[in-house]
Order: sequence, then structure tokens, then C-alpha cells
Amino acid sequence: MNIHMKKSIAEIEINHNFSGSALIKENHNILAEVNKGYANRSEQLQNRTLTRYGIASGCKLFTAIAICQLVEERKLSFDSKLNECLDLPFPNFDEEITIHHLLTHTSGIPDYFDEEVMDDFEELWVENPMYRIRSLKDFLPLFQDQAMKFQPGERFHYNNAGYILLGLIVEQASHMNFTDYIQEHIFNKAGMVDSGYFEMDALPPNTAQGYIDNPDGSWKTNIYSLPAKGGSDGGAFVTVHDMDRLWDALMNNHLLSEAYTQQLLTSHAQESEVDFYGYGVWMKKTENDRIFKYHVMGYDPGVSFHSAYYPGKSIKVVVCCNQSTGAFQLMKSMEDAIHSSTLEKQSLHP
Repeated sequence: MNIHMKKSIAEIEINHNFSGSALIKENHNILAEVNKGYANRSEQLQNRTLTRYGIASGCKLFTAIAICQLVEERKLSFDSKLNECLDLPFPNFDEEITIHHLLTHTSGIPDYFDEEVMDDFEELWVENPMYRIRSLKDFLPLFQDQAMKFQPGERFHYNNAGYILLGLIVEQASHMNFTDYIQEHIFNKAGMVDSGYFEMDALPPNTAQGYIDNPDGSWKTNIYSLPAKGGSDGGAFVTVHDMDRLWDALMNNHLLSEAYTQQLLTSHAQESEVDFYGYGVWMKKTENDRIFKYHVMGYDPGVSFHSAYYPGKSIKVVVCCNQSTGAFQLMKSMEDAIHSSTLEKQSLHP
């Protein structure tokens, strides 16, 4: 790792009081590894390389991979309609909604946490006790009977409820509990030995508590701010090295055939001039329409997460943070350092 990268990462840790773990790898070589702050502040247990962190919406990628696996096995089709895949009533949903629409956030269904309407995830649990949310079906009353926001395929609108439905589709098509399916067909295959979907009131060892910091310097854990158990739209726990293994398994076609891996990594919806969405994964393109990076991210109270794969450099970055903010700043610092390092190498070897 060059001096520029070390300096930039150290500065961002100091300036933003980062708490969590981060990793940069080029192929199989570790370029940088960071562990800062406490997994448990009360007991002053430090964050370490093997600490597991919640990654919120970062695990939508796992759900998308699971759907692609079932399509590859011909148990589903990307064109399969929602009402063909689930034996559940959705009285106000459009009958033309497909799996493709759900994967790409273009279905138009109502979201149980609509970021155009709400900005505080904790508001959800005032009338819906979070300790009762322990399965995918427990989310249904939050959106099942509401009206459509727009017609399927009309536009991109990030939607958590769509991924809840995809998880239910995985369960019905595979005849397995969703989290069991992910464990067997993704985590085990990728060698993600420390990852899982854990209940907030029964976290295993080496798992970081999530912390919500108040302006006056006080803090609280996020145990009353999130569903008791996460699912297909968010809530898995991983280590930084397990997330690195996930990128390796995906990019080397160990989880899907090459054709279905490319289908997942194809830009199917556009969010901004340079930001696109595939199946469960974001991608940023350069001005000449080349992929600069594939990336996933997640934010919950007490959780912030970013991870990316840079195909032009074969570099992977993982940033897991057990605070509501912090991952973005360190991710940007690492990305800037990678970019500067590449420029330096190019100037030395034109």
C-alpha cells in the first residue's frame, strides 16, 4: 500500500471517528485493513477482523442471486408475474408486475419504508412492534393492501417491499425458509463461514452492536430500532472478509453460470446520469459508458455499509460500520486513494 493511501485512510478515521472494519484487496493481496472503535461500548470490546456487522440493504444482492439461481434452475422466470409466484392476496397491485420489475425497483408497488415520504426508519415501529417482525410474512401488513405508486416499468423507485416479495418467492419456489436458503446456496458456497441472519435479541459472539449517537454525546444501541430479524430486503450480518469472498464467488461464476452472472450485472434501470441498477447491485459508469464499479450499500439506525468491486483494477473494498454514519466517508477515502495510486502507477509506467 502506498503512502498516499495510508495517509488518506488515517485522516478519515480521525476526522470522522470511524467505528467498524474495512478491507481493500487487489486479487488476493490485502492493500489495507482497518479495525477501529468498539463492537460493544459498555464492555469496551474492540472491533476486529472477524467481527460481524449488520449490512442493512447491502444484502439485497443475496436475494437477487437467489432469484437468479432459481431462474437458472427453471423454477422461475424473470418474466414470471407476481400473482403466479405467490399464493398471497395483493388486492390493489397491478397484475402485470413481474420478477424483473421487483428486482429492478420498477414495480410501482407501495413500500413499507418509502424514502420519498419518511426519513426515520424508527417511526415504523411506533405502531408496529419491531420484536414481532421475525419472518418475511410479518412485513406484509405494512404494505400488502396499499395502492400502487405508479405503473410497472414506468420508472425507478428504490423499494424495500419489492425485495420482501422476492424473498417470499424464494421460499415458495425452493420450499425452504429464506434465510436457510441463503445460508445453504450462497453463504456456504462462497465460504462465508461467519455470516448469517441473526435475531437482534440473540446475537452470536463476535457480533457488533449497532450504535445511534445523539448530538449531546449520548448514545443507545439499535435493538429497538430494527426488526427483530432481518430478511430479504436487509438485515444480514457479515465480516469484511466474508464480503470479499462473496465478490470473488460472484465474479468467478461460483454462484451462478457466466450467463446469469452477466444478467445480474447488466444495467436494467437508471437512477441518475452515471448511476444504474442491475439485479440487487448498483453500478457506476464512466463518461465512455464503461463500468467503473459494481457496488452495494446499506443504512439503518446504527448501521452503515459500503462495498464495491472495481472490474478494471480487480480491487474489492468493504467498509462495515456499527454507527448510523461513517461508512461513506471511509469508502470515499479508500476510493480516492485507489484512484490516486492508479494514476501514480500510470505516470511511472506510461
